[in-house]
Amino acid sequence: MPENDDIFEGLGVEITLNSPENFLKVKETLTRIGVASRKTSTLTQSCHILHKRGRYSIFHFKELFMLDGKETTFSEEDAARRHAITLLLDEWGLLKPVKTIGNPVASMSNIKVIPHKDRANWQLVSKYTVGTTR
Repeated sequence: MPENDDIFEGLGVEITLNSPENFLKVKETLTRIGVASRKTSTLTQSCHILHKRGRYSIFHFKELFMLDGKETTFSEEDAARRHAITLLLDEWGLLKPVKTIGNPVASMSNIKVIPHKDRANWQLVSKYTVGTTR
């Protein structure tokens, strides 16, 4: 990728971390936030944190497929879910969005957060693994 390509332009939500150790906290927390099936106790992770060239961003997993040049169905609903999750992490004091997050923002009723103490009771599924190619 050429130096002047800005992978954060138009994709994801660029953020700053409130503390350097928050990267791992955000990464782990995102494994427990997503779309849930109560029937099967399965949670599909919606977003990932990406660190590139000293910058951080929250991406929906479908945006990461786009970065990899793969077909995807990234929608306004996916962007709204990413916005809501980013705002939640901001509310929890883990990060700050670089720019104001606009609309749409999904309702938290469409997003499940598994408490850390309950994670063993859920199957946590990630459709994208940062750092590997599928």
